[in-house]
Amino acid sequence: MAREANRYVYDCFPTGRHYPGISHLIAAREKAHPEGAWREIDVASPWGDLSLAIIDFETTGLEASRDRVLEIGVVLFDRGQLSQRYNTLINPGIPVPEEAKKVHGITDEDLADAPVFAEIAPKLSELLQQRIPVAYNAGFDRGFLHAEVKRLEGAHASLATCPACDAQVQWIDPLVWVRHLQKYERGKKLTDVCARLGITLDNAHRAASDAEATGHVLYALAPQMPKAYGELIRLQRQYAKQQEVEMQRWRSQRKG
Repeated sequence: MAREANRYVYDCFPTGRHYPGISHLIAAREKAHPEGAWREIDVASPWGDLSLAIIDFETTGLEASRDRVLEIGVVLFDRGQLSQRYNTLINPGIPVPEEAKKVHGITDEDLADAPVFAEIAPKLSELLQQRIPVAYNAGFDRGFLHAEVKRLEGAHASLATCPACDAQVQWIDPLVWVRHLQKYERGKKLTDVCARLGITLDNAHRAASDAEATGHVLYALAPQMPKAYGELIRLQRQYAKQQEVEMQRWRSQRKG
């Protein structure tokens, strides 16, 4: 119990364990609005009926703090139906490494006349406003979007207000659900999952094609997922943490 501004605040033991008698209150708060859920959405709403923005980036590398976005794909779904598809190359301002070219096939020549990120920021803001963000292996795309927005240094402030750019909002990640629902299936890459589910992915590793396929994978898995948006976010966070522990254990065993 800590005293702040002449009032007592009940918190936790130094170990991080909550004081007895308030765990049920914490659980109730988490259920009422799970951590990571976008606060403008009723968490009881069926997520399949909501407006989603499926996002995919091709990049110059894997480190958001150092590498840059060079292609953006955003595919919008409303009530499960594809409503808009947007794709553009982006001039990253740095050379494309050979290793990255081998993945997506995008060259410096392809990007020479492409707009820079700041030029497409207004359009991106228009697409992402009031939509729940989704990406396959969401931590990757989320990290790159937040890094690019940070580089704008306050310009195009409307983009920063999108749910996808909110540091508190968790993106829906079909990869987490694939790892949970198809745990014993071989291959968790988007191409592998699309092949298993019979989803067409003609142009893998190009942003709009990957984004559209991600949307179809998400809706294909929907019957096995929670219907309520809040419950989906709550369980996704739980599964993601479990999967990270399992991944770390697997890495440790390989090193040993």
